[in-house]
Amino acid sequence: MADLKADVLVLGAGMVGVGAALHLQQRGRDVILVDRNELAGEETSFGNAGLIECASVFPYMFPRDFGQILRYAMNRAPQVRYSLADLPAFLPWILRYYLASSPERALHSAMAELPLIRASLIEHEALIAEAGVPELLRRDGWIKLYRSDATLADALSDFERARQYGVAGHVLDGKAIAAREPNLSGEFSGAIHFPAPGFVPDPGGLAKAYAALLVRKGGRFLVGDARTLEQSAGGWRIGGSSGAAVAREVVVAMGPWSDLVFRPLGYAIPLSVKRGYHLHVAARGNAVLNHPVLDADQGFVLAPMNRGIRLTTGVEFARRDAPPTPVQLQRALPQAHALFPLGEAVDAKPWIGARPCLPDMLPVIGRAPRHAGLWFDFGHQHHGLTLGPATGRLLAEMMTGETPFADPTPFAVERFG
Repeated sequence: MADLKADVLVLGAGMVGVGAALHLQQRGRDVILVDRNELAGEETSFGNAGLIECASVFPYMFPRDFGQILRYAMNRAPQVRYSLADLPAFLPWILRYYLASSPERALHSAMAELPLIRASLIEHEALIAEAGVPELLRRDGWIKLYRSDATLADALSDFERARQYGVAGHVLDGKAIAAREPNLSGEFSGAIHFPAPGFVPDPGGLAKAYAALLVRKGGRFLVGDARTLEQSAGGWRIGGSSGAAVAREVVVAMGPWSDLVFRPLGYAIPLSVKRGYHLHVAARGNAVLNHPVLDADQGFVLAPMNRGIRLTTGVEFARRDAPPTPVQLQRALPQAHALFPLGEAVDAKPWIGARPCLPDMLPVIGRAPRHAGLWFDFGHQHHGLTLGPATGRLLAEMMTGETPFADPTPFAVERFG
């Protein structure tokens, strides 16, 4: 069987990969999207809280507050958990993360990513319109709840800072919370409603809709194993279940699995993961949740997905492929039942996924310095769903010689030496 031929192979059919593939296609490139699964959006892009976070100016950096660090170290904080067995493996990475989270370096990361954050919802809106799936975008924003005066005060301080960069929000008292979410129960010091972010009630479905759009416009989807990638005469070749594919250029957009390609090629990129869990639970009776809601003090989100109310946890530091340990989910479930009228679980077991992270919480986007035709687009931390189309546009502009809409320098792999 003759090899399939294209201009570009995009490895990884999550939100980041399909975003890059569509933007390359818009610029006249013949694209083959490659994934180990038969469908797009089956991994990390499937399992998030569904937010297109265009109001999240500051990345999730390592805390500098000693009390907070101590709570995390005791492994009892609901927001963060770590595997003691895996601690030696990821402690060096945690140290790099801590150092990159100094106020100066954190601000540098935030300002580098700001143009992408501001473009995130705009890029999604254009693709959602073209894909014909307006039902997969809601425009009600989301709500962050605070149970103590101290956590509310910290949040208001962060909000005032974000306001300087155009972030809009409404501070809510108990009465205003009840007006927006009448089915919530609990004592709250206050909340902040961020109206601008988009909400996707089926994130995996949105990635599939984008992949279907790519195919409708002449792109192709190949089930293949990225570990078979090899440099061939004048380009790159990968094996697939229905034959091999070759192209002049290849984009590595495999999220937490990107190391399967870059490590054998000799790149020492400090990619790690923050694992997370979710479980869908039915709403009881005719209870309705109008917005995704973060219970900040308890460290979980409830999001009104098409499949049910999705309970998502905070961060687990463990090896990407270590067995699941859904302790955070088990701890959060009683709190979630107290917050909102929940019934039975819809899922047979919890979902687990891994967020791909670099220590400075910025993705790697751009040309690989030592291999012609090799490009990187991975490491989007908590913002893969948010940033996939925006970073896809940036990468496609770089690959096709356009003037990039954002400065790509902070995302270059060379920043790691």
